[in-house]
Amino acid sequence: MPAPSSAAPSPSASPSRSPSATPQITTAYVFPVKASNVDWHTTHSKYKATDIFADCGATVVATTSGVVLEVSLKDVYVKGAPDGPNNGGLSVSLLGDDGVRYYGSHLSRVQNGIKKGVRVAAGQQLGKVGRTGNANNVCHLHYGISPPCAQVGDWKVRRGVVWPYSYLASWRKGGKKSPVAEVAAWKRSHNCRA
Repeated sequence: MPAPSSAAPSPSASPSRSPSATPQITTAYVFPVKASNVDWHTTHSKYKATDIFADCGATVVATTSGVVLEVSLKDVYVKGAPDGPNNGGLSVSLLGDDGVRYYGSHLSRVQNGIKKGVRVAAGQQLGKVGRTGNANNVCHLHYGISPPCAQVGDWKVRRGVVWPYSYLASWRKGGKKSPVAEVAAWKRSHNCRA
């Protein structure tokens, strides 16, 4: 009588894939200002955003891979004007592959080739830190995280609806903390109204 073979794996030993299983996609996140001397606060006045303080001219990069939604190439902010879509001066908003919108404003310049519909990679240069718009003559990047909602023209949402601080702290250390769940929860509870 032949001995049972131990070379053949049992049916439970080999992994199986169900047809509906989808591979997990890992999103890369990058701190949005490429400079060693940066500072930012846990809060912001009036609404949920963060000002990242850095020297004028410091490089601003894409937080994650995605597609550019909006670009403002002209500073048309008028000092003393009511809050509105011109507050940011030169700015770029990006719809990340994770479905979250990332917004940076007060730029001194927008990188050549950055325009609506252009695909960018995490860490790709978008512009330079500046003090355009209502930056009060202080060099910094206004940084907001939000759902895309109307995708363009919804400036009250675009400027930021969740606190970025904990995400920025993670990304600064090379972490991967994702705002996807918090942004989705805000969208469900607020129906895109800021």
